[in-house]
Amino acid sequence: MLKKGEKALPQDTVSPEEEIKNPLVLEFLGLKDEYSESELEDAIIRHLESFLLELGTDFAFIGRQKRLRIDDTWFRVDLVFFHRRLKCLVLIDLKLGRFTHADSGQMQVYLNYARENWTRPDENPPVGIILCAEKGNDLVRYALGGSLNRMLAAEYQTILPDADLLLAEIEKTRKQLELRKKNRSRK
Repeated sequence: MLKKGEKALPQDTVSPEEEIKNPLVLEFLGLKDEYSESELEDAIIRHLESFLLELGTDFAFIGRQKRLRIDDTWFRVDLVFFHRRLKCLVLIDLKLGRFTHADSGQMQVYLNYARENWTRPDENPPVGIILCAEKGNDLVRYALGGSLNRMLAAEYQTILPDADLLLAEIEKTRKQLELRKKNRSRK
């Protein structure tokens, strides 16, 4: 079911959930145990090519700390990308800690503003990614469910996971690809 303002996508396109990795493994950033959001952002910019490869395919970097003004208050979106296949802006808000419901409210404001002021007529509505150190699946479901905007909460790790986790992720991806292939063959 399409959300208000969304265009129907061709059958061979993918969803943001399929295109955006979760979790992201950011060990190449070289961050120590304690760091700030600005240090995380600076490290991503220094290693932008590696971050784009980890994020997924078809992402193009637009900018960082993109300013927007609402009433008399200035806000900044941490990172802004464009996804070629999804044909939309992707706004990323970096969070050091665990996902909170307040994070979704902040992203909601950014997405509404971006849709109205930054999105071009031939583009799909923007997608928001709240990139956090950890998340609770139920809180994410309740905080992001029912929104008119497409928002995802994705986790990041600054160290490479152990071999069992990597193997489980490979198996999960293999199953997703098989299901996608099977669904395409039915049509």
